[in-house]
Amino acid sequence: MQPLEIEVKFYLANVEAIHSRIMKLGAQRLGRAFETNIRFEDANNSLIKQKSLLRLRKDTKTRLTFKSEPRSEDHEFKILKELEVEVSDFHIMKQILESIGFHKEQTYEKWRETFILNRTILCIDTLPYGDFLEIEGEKHNIKEISGSIGLEWSKRILTNYLHLFQIIKDKSDLPFSDVTFDNFKNIRIDCKQYLDLFRSAV
Repeated sequence: MQPLEIEVKFYLANVEAIHSRIMKLGAQRLGRAFETNIRFEDANNSLIKQKSLLRLRKDTKTRLTFKSEPRSEDHEFKILKELEVEVSDFHIMKQILESIGFHKEQTYEKWRETFILNRTILCIDTLPYGDFLEIEGEKHNIKEISGSIGLEWSKRILTNYLHLFQIIKDKSDLPFSDVTFDNFKNIRIDCKQYLDLFRSAV
């Protein structure tokens, strides 16, 4: 049986307040790190057509991840099959993927602060276009912790950060595809105007 990634996201208008609430609940803080991610595709762009993701990530470690949709749908949580392995060298792994026919399709960056609470992973993510909380774990724990933090369940987001960026890119007519802090350095994004689109995206 393949492991499943079960999670939801929330847009954060006030990061400091959410951080404080998480700590008051007794969460263990694991630290904050900068991430560089590369999304790979094949020559036919078949991964995105199949709603799958092949990603190479570098933060304090380097990991190769493959995500795909499970057979059954879930309208309350974002659920994906996830296979992940740690590798020793980011650049060599990139060269291996390129050598077997994959190419770098998109780069995206974020700062991630990670917490553990009741066997549930909470991540405060700062992306070039906004701040979010990602909660991953068992379904009942996710719902319980969301409520304890004071988040409205109806405002959860069930898609990935690249899909959120695509919404912003289309609506704001952005000329780039890489979600990097450098690309956004002279651009201000107000995510509040996109929240309804974020929540309806799957």
